[in-house]
Amino acid sequence: MATGRLGVEETLGALNAALGPGGPVWFKETRARHLHARDFLAPRRALQARFGDGQVPERVFHAVAVLQGPGVAPVLRCAPTPAGLALQLQRSAVFERVLGAVEAYAAPAAPATPGLRVLLHCPALRASPCVLRLSQLRAVLVADHLARALHAQGVSIRLVPAVRDPHMSTFLQHLQVDWPATSERAETETLRSQALAELSPAGDRGALPPGVLGSVCLKDLLEQRGRTAGYDPNLDNCLVTEDLLSVLAELRAALLHWPEAATPDAGADSCMVVHVVSCEEEFQQQKLDLLWWKLDDQAPLRQKHLVCGSVKVAGAPGTLTAPEYYELRHAQVCKASALKHSRDLTEDPAWTETFRVLSVATIKFEMLSTAPQSQLVLALADSSISTKGTKSGTFVMYNCARLATLFEGYKHSMEQGLYPPFPPVSSLDFSLLHDEGEWLLLFNSILPFPDLLSQAAALDCTALGLHITARTEMVCKSLVKLSMDFSSYYNRVHILGEPRPHLFGQMFARLQLLQAVREVLHTGLAMLGLPPLSHI
Repeated sequence: MATGRLGVEETLGALNAALGPGGPVWFKETRARHLHARDFLAPRRALQARFGDGQVPERVFHAVAVLQGPGVAPVLRCAPTPAGLALQLQRSAVFERVLGAVEAYAAPAAPATPGLRVLLHCPALRASPCVLRLSQLRAVLVADHLARALHAQGVSIRLVPAVRDPHMSTFLQHLQVDWPATSERAETETLRSQALAELSPAGDRGALPPGVLGSVCLKDLLEQRGRTAGYDPNLDNCLVTEDLLSVLAELRAALLHWPEAATPDAGADSCMVVHVVSCEEEFQQQKLDLLWWKLDDQAPLRQKHLVCGSVKVAGAPGTLTAPEYYELRHAQVCKASALKHSRDLTEDPAWTETFRVLSVATIKFEMLSTAPQSQLVLALADSSISTKGTKSGTFVMYNCARLATLFEGYKHSMEQGLYPPFPPVSSLDFSLLHDEGEWLLLFNSILPFPDLLSQAAALDCTALGLHITARTEMVCKSLVKLSMDFSSYYNRVHILGEPRPHLFGQMFARLQLLQAVREVLHTGLAMLGLPPLSHI
């Protein structure tokens, strides 16, 4: 049997190469109604543009029929159709390859650029939680998710600022946000001396407010590198304060005191600073960028801004703070649970952690399912936390619990002697997986998952300009889609059937498929800082 991880990108690359010189033509099908007959399609119009008369040369059919290479899925057939050139894979062979190496599909497809270092800076974490706006909360959650995705990709990262407010640390723990904390303030003397040398002349230093050292002109830096990069042209002066120097000192220390073991032989140019800011914070952060370059000759060459769009609350003024938002969602989760179980479980210690995780899952899926650069509109109605709503974090966690119940049910039945122990995966017959829902789970969620993890951590290190984009919405969207497909399949197909030997083969093949679903689901939840639940 062939080995090695199969990949959607590798298969698409080989298919496009089989067409000869030119741009990409093939795409992967995702809709269930198209997957009845094909897995990949080269559209008719694209083929007409490539080959003139639209007649695909015989050499292309031959090349596709014998398609092979690292990561390339085995082809069953390729035939012309009214929609274009349709290709179907050898599905039983793909099931066997994927389900025989489940762990490989719960990890990123490719490692990060060797030596790449990323310093993630989230200014919102210097605020007190009681005044944290929803747009700032969104920036915090985006930064935390991006940090996890980069770490999984093998990127060396540092997180700034270390949180000094103990109330903020407690709030972050409630939100399952993994961020460093400290009680110390960074040393500012070096930057303070440089700032004093750069201060614009002032007639009366004594007239300055406490903590303000003076003003620094940023026009020269703005002309040198700011305008072409996309900095605001109104950034002419910066009022230098002790607090601002403390911020710069912490950034500088994090950059200069990188653990050498994590980045052997890494030069200063291999580090990129990414400031994850709300749209309200960006102007001030641009000032900080230029001031860093002005005062520190060791400031990084690459500073990028990941600007999170505004957060609006539908039908309510935008005055809701982050803790108030959390308390609202927590109350709704408790209310929904009481309705479901016909009793109040808020005083039951066994449910305390479950309610907290469900509340956080609701918040994270709301905040992270939209591309971070776009505006986000929150609907605060109770329906947002229903397990029947197919796009909520609660729905995803509900299906996570259903999977746990399924495997616990199998284990219990096996211990009672109803089912035999799970056989070696190499002995399973995956040709017994012929339900359309089974292929939908594997082809749309499990097979593409490594590429999705890599894309979620992708940062364009060489892009020109100040701003950078991230695909932090991809994991949430994929977990919602996976949960919808699993729920539909689970409601329709009885997995743990009658304890009859002639049915065990299909049951074990299905359980192995759902084990892969569970691995992908747990990995995706870990990217969001969410633990799997066994009950809900």
